[in-house]
Amino acid sequence: MPTALILGAANDETFAARVLASLGIPGIPVDAGTGLPGGLPEPADGRLLVVDARFVGHTHALRMALLDSRFPARAIPGVLVVDGDARAAFTDAAAGLPISAWTPERLADRLRDADVPVRDLPLGEFVAEVPETPDAHADALARVTAVDEDAIRLRTAVKARDGFFTTFAVSTWSRYVARWCAGRGLTPNQVTVASLLVALAGAAGAATGSRIGYVAAALALYFSFVLDCTDGQLARYTVNYSRIGSWLDATFDRVKEYAVYAGLAVGAGRNGDDVWLLAVSAMALMTTRHIVDFAFNETRGGGDGDEEGAGAKLSGRLNDVGWTVWARRMIILPIGERWALIAVLTATTTPRITFVVLLIGCAFAACYTSVGRILRSLPRRAPQEPAVQRVLFALSDTGPIAAALGKLRWPAGGIAYLVPLAAAVVGLGVFADHPAVLGAAAVYVVAAGAVVSRPLAGRLDWLVPPAFRAAEYSAVIALTARVAPDALPGAFGLVAVIAYHHYDTVYRLRGGHSAPPRALVWGIGGQEGRVLLVAVLAAAGATPLRTGITVIAVAAALAVLAESIAFWVRGATPDLDDSLPPAAAPRSGSDSGRPGVSPGTGSPTTSGAGTRASAG
Repeated sequence: MPTALILGAANDETFAARVLASLGIPGIPVDAGTGLPGGLPEPADGRLLVVDARFVGHTHALRMALLDSRFPARAIPGVLVVDGDARAAFTDAAAGLPISAWTPERLADRLRDADVPVRDLPLGEFVAEVPETPDAHADALARVTAVDEDAIRLRTAVKARDGFFTTFAVSTWSRYVARWCAGRGLTPNQVTVASLLVALAGAAGAATGSRIGYVAAALALYFSFVLDCTDGQLARYTVNYSRIGSWLDATFDRVKEYAVYAGLAVGAGRNGDDVWLLAVSAMALMTTRHIVDFAFNETRGGGDGDEEGAGAKLSGRLNDVGWTVWARRMIILPIGERWALIAVLTATTTPRITFVVLLIGCAFAACYTSVGRILRSLPRRAPQEPAVQRVLFALSDTGPIAAALGKLRWPAGGIAYLVPLAAAVVGLGVFADHPAVLGAAAVYVVAAGAVVSRPLAGRLDWLVPPAFRAAEYSAVIALTARVAPDALPGAFGLVAVIAYHHYDTVYRLRGGHSAPPRALVWGIGGQEGRVLLVAVLAAAGATPLRTGITVIAVAAALAVLAESIAFWVRGATPDLDDSLPPAAAPRSGSDSGRPGVSPGTGSPTTSGAGTRASAG
């Protein structure tokens, strides 16, 4: 149970006291005359509210401040809430002021002076004020009662910027599902799990290979996506942000989509059509696309439209043409449009057609976004900040071999060595069933080390992580397809595990945490170590590759999942709030190896770093 300190002349009839009572929060009046004889209270759940007795506002505004656990110290006009790490700092800040000088604003300023961040929560249409005069008090009360508070809650539960399909085919009614769930005490995490179960049922339907199974899979995919939107809307509606909610939501999005890919591949196999190569290629392309998003956003310093050059100028001109905003949101195939495409094609065509169309659409979207981002990056002159360099290096997933080679003196460094790296990938595919494959693997490893031999500080060095993703996934797929095609389901599993590891790294960094520990990154070989190992297995023949790739996938899954689950369950804080752009993620160092060191042409992004948002 939280406790509130009501500053000023307070009694049970003041608006602030009534609002607190409606939320079941006991209030302790505090003024210069009475003081705090017993000292600062110790709330049972650690949450302490400081409320100005003159506060007037919507109940939900106070609820937002009370329940938003993403920030240890947060404020709205007339209210300061502290808990967790900010609690001790608040005690020190309060001790340095006479009680007669206490106000939520002064106490918040003292916390900031002590380098404790205080988050000013955006209120949107909600009212929260500290009126100074009777007339201002009456005016504030009138504005509080003039609007339907629940209607605002329901409307603001939906993200302001989303994809076309999500906006018009899902959120028009999923918000009411969120309110229904809130009325029955369901939590966002429970809805997230329900979304996963529905998608897995759809994958099972697709795996039957029957038309009715495909239709059932399409319906399940749509309703799973509805629940996927509902969990975030429920979190915002109830201000219920759990510590692992954003991780579950983002991770389950990947699990659901890849499970459907696997189900389609199994179903096609039942009808004599082997599409595992297409399935694993779709997964690899999607993951690489998302790493492009994440890596580029890390270089932008938290702002939109602050770059110069052709990309930003074209984006500005297109933003003046209203219909292009929706068009650009659609053609990049965010998660809503992508799942709708998969659902329609699954119900009406074959798995092969579904994957071919998906690959073409995603390849076009990847080219569109990458070209736009390169154009935006070219005018940059200043090197990337050290924090950005560390993030890019962590995203590179460099293992011990490349890290050691990176310490050597190279005539050049960075993205110049992506050219021999790409040539090595081609060589791995061409010589997959020839002993020369080991030479191609050696070139790959050396080139990977040369790429990271210098800090990733260049204006285009954000291309390194997605280039490594594309290279590793392509190498594994090509080697398996050439040497042991019947082992492609095992390659699908290996790429899925490694993709999970890469997404997990992103979610940690975006949440302000460190990257996965070096012991894990090096323990699973790093990206260059895994390519080398698969190449050695391919050189040994089909049977060793068939067995080895399954063993690697299982071993990597055990290590990655065990460490990841332990990390998130033991208390990692939630991801950023929906009001911040993707690039505004807190910078975090990495202990993964290096010491000390808008989609498209400016199109609007639909995958934010929201508390329950995920990569589109």
